[in-house]
Amino acid sequence: MKNPWPFIVALALIFYSNGAAFMESFVNYPSWRLIGANEFLGYHHFVSPRIIAFLVAPALLATVFTFLMLRYRPAAIPLWSVWVAIGLQVIVWVSTAAIQIPIQREFGATGFSEPELVRLMTSNFWLRRIPLGLTGALFLWMSHRVISNAQGSGGGITRN
Repeated sequence: MKNPWPFIVALALIFYSNGAAFMESFVNYPSWRLIGANEFLGYHHFVSPRIIAFLVAPALLATVFTFLMLRYRPAAIPLWSVWVAIGLQVIVWVSTAAIQIPIQREFGATGFSEPELVRLMTSNFWLRRIPLGLTGALFLWMSHRVISNAQGSGGGITRN
């Protein structure tokens, strides 16, 4: 078996990133409508560096470790699946740079805007949550392949 650690770390970070991103998308963003106009800028300035530290940085590391899988991955994981995972993550990062960051900068400069929130949530769903969710599903499939391969070679889970 080739080095499994890039896969193991990428798997953990992909699942962590999915959970954190889904909380951000489906819990945090909708709650912005409940924050008063006078408090929104302070809130946005408070939460933004924490989002970078606890959501963006792990997602970026997940992408780095996915790229490492081009060279280091369990033999049971086909190369094409790594390329698909990279492609899905590239969609997320391009959307982040081209759409979400400019909207977030606008929020940080001028405060809350309902039309911008709708634009953020809509683009976030289609161009970030769906590709990241598909990446998670692909990693789950990769995990199944690795576990099935280990069981078939006698290195799997022991049953009593």
